[in-house]
Amino acid sequence: MSETTAILSTFAKDIHSGLSSNPKCLSSKYFYDETGDQLFQTIMGLEEYYLTRSEFEIFDQQKKEILKSFLGEDTSFNLVELGAGDGTKTKVLLKYFVSQGVDFSYSPIDISQHVLDVLSEDLGESIPKLQVNAIQGDYFDALAKLNENHFQKEVVLFLGSNIGNFSNGSAPKFLTRLGDNLSTGDLLFIGFDLMKDPNVILSAYNDKLGVTKEFNINLLRRINKELGANFDLEGYEHFPTYNPITGETKSHLVSNKAQEVFIKATGETYSFDAWEAIHTEVSQKYSLKMIHQFAEQAGFKVIKNFTDKNNFYVDALWEKI
Repeated sequence: MSETTAILSTFAKDIHSGLSSNPKCLSSKYFYDETGDQLFQTIMGLEEYYLTRSEFEIFDQQKKEILKSFLGEDTSFNLVELGAGDGTKTKVLLKYFVSQGVDFSYSPIDISQHVLDVLSEDLGESIPKLQVNAIQGDYFDALAKLNENHFQKEVVLFLGSNIGNFSNGSAPKFLTRLGDNLSTGDLLFIGFDLMKDPNVILSAYNDKLGVTKEFNINLLRRINKELGANFDLEGYEHFPTYNPITGETKSHLVSNKAQEVFIKATGETYSFDAWEAIHTEVSQKYSLKMIHQFAEQAGFKVIKNFTDKNNFYVDALWEKI
């Protein structure tokens, strides 16, 4: 079985499982084909999408203090980024660290080889002195490989509030497993989107230009293209919700009519009632109390919280204990 076939069969299996569930669901990890990557880059620049601007502000305004916290008593470190994307925000730190003559290397990890190729080429041109070791694949597999030759402190970046894509039940398990792949004294620099005005949050997931809708619909387009499905892309509406009690923001694709979809790769037909929803993503929002509890549960201690001027967002620095 080829690697491509193996990936495709896993994709088909996951899609079948999700569309056979009640309620139906699709994993957000499949948003990111080449088109999905491009759409998300557009989303990050939208007026309503405050998350990227908030984290960028933290990096831009507090990079000196961030570097000081990363180094501590050490003189070097390996900077590892989980889900690196295009590295727009990270480059603020990378350029500053290089300008200060810091002894460090950069290991971006991403499931998308396309993203890593673009990022590596860009960094080679924009920061030629930076040592880059890009790794394609699963976070934990990549961290395990890095730890085979663990000779210096690891500083792991998990930015963009990617932790928010986990439920409150699964996030501690993920963080604990992440900590299990680190050594005592290693650092985790992790972004959390904070609870705030519900209207501000909902607007970030339902922009005026409809880019977020297209980002969600593109998942169906990808299934059509790669798995031989016949989703009617006009037959689904994008609908986000936010619960100010739990902090959960959820995205859904809602069938606007009764319809059936056949997927060649699974050999199955899936029926949708009118206004039946497919859950596509969760984007959790947090309180500082929740963040501290997560750190303790996962075997870390909180070193410092870096927040933007609006207190919309926090990059928390944790140390593995």
